[in-house]
Amino acid sequence: MKATQQTKTQIERAIRKVAEKFPATAEPVMTDIMLQVKPESGELLAFNDDMEELTRIVVDQWLAPTDENLYDAASTVIKQCLAHLRPEIDKMSVLHPFSFVLIDEDKETLADLYLIDDDTVMIDTELLKGLDQELNQFLEQLLKD
Repeated sequence: MKATQQTKTQIERAIRKVAEKFPATAEPVMTDIMLQVKPESGELLAFNDDMEELTRIVVDQWLAPTDENLYDAASTVIKQCLAHLRPEIDKMSVLHPFSFVLIDEDKETLADLYLIDDDTVMIDTELLKGLDQELNQFLEQLLKD
């Protein structure tokens, strides 16, 4: 499912609402942000570590999902929105490291969407897949020579 501009706008609005809960002038708190997609209602909910709801929106495109991989599609578009809003996210009064995580109805992690730790920001973990294996092969080849 390709996200519409309206979907991106709705998700960015939700992320901005979350960011407003942690203004730069406030005392920093330690928390991660959990995002939950509810396919049956088309909702996107945001929670803190204590599972206190920060905001909720209805994403019109998710009301009657035709894509069997709604979570994958949602993960992709949310990552795009988080990357677009990085300047606002960086100003949040949340202690580092912190992350945005996609969770399911059982509060189990489906995907790490955005991780920030001082100078390091990881928006797409797909870039790191297989890195360990490649490094091990490289080291093995070096040791052979």
